[in-house]
Amino acid sequence: MATNDDRRKHPLAQPRPAESGKQAGRQGGKPKRPLPPGEQFFTPGATGMRKAVEQRSATPLAFLFTQVPKWVPPAVMVALLLTGFVVTNWLGGVAVLPVLAFIVWLAYLSWPSLKVSGKLLRVAMSTFLVLVVATRFGLF
Repeated sequence: MATNDDRRKHPLAQPRPAESGKQAGRQGGKPKRPLPPGEQFFTPGATGMRKAVEQRSATPLAFLFTQVPKWVPPAVMVALLLTGFVVTNWLGGVAVLPVLAFIVWLAYLSWPSLKVSGKLLRVAMSTFLVLVVATRFGLF
């Protein structure tokens, strides 16, 4: 469990000053979605590559959670995955690559908190997507 000091050191934990002329937490008259409930966005005591990846991932995650409508990321991923399944040439492989990268990125971020069954599921999904990409590029 992270201590309060760990939370204060994290880049997302820093309070932002209120915008002049606008109500804090609002932009362009539309309310921002709140961050999801939870203890933290990072692994307590992480060092090295994990810490760097988690810190660099904080901005895209915060953007996805607060600025993009809830339906956009899943809709884009489904569209790319369906394109990859339907198009049987190298363009289908290119369409699946962002889905593969997103799945691997999320698996890496969630790996320390997963049980064995969750880890196996993520490895199986990543393997399946790698095989789809490989077949679309003609490696099989």
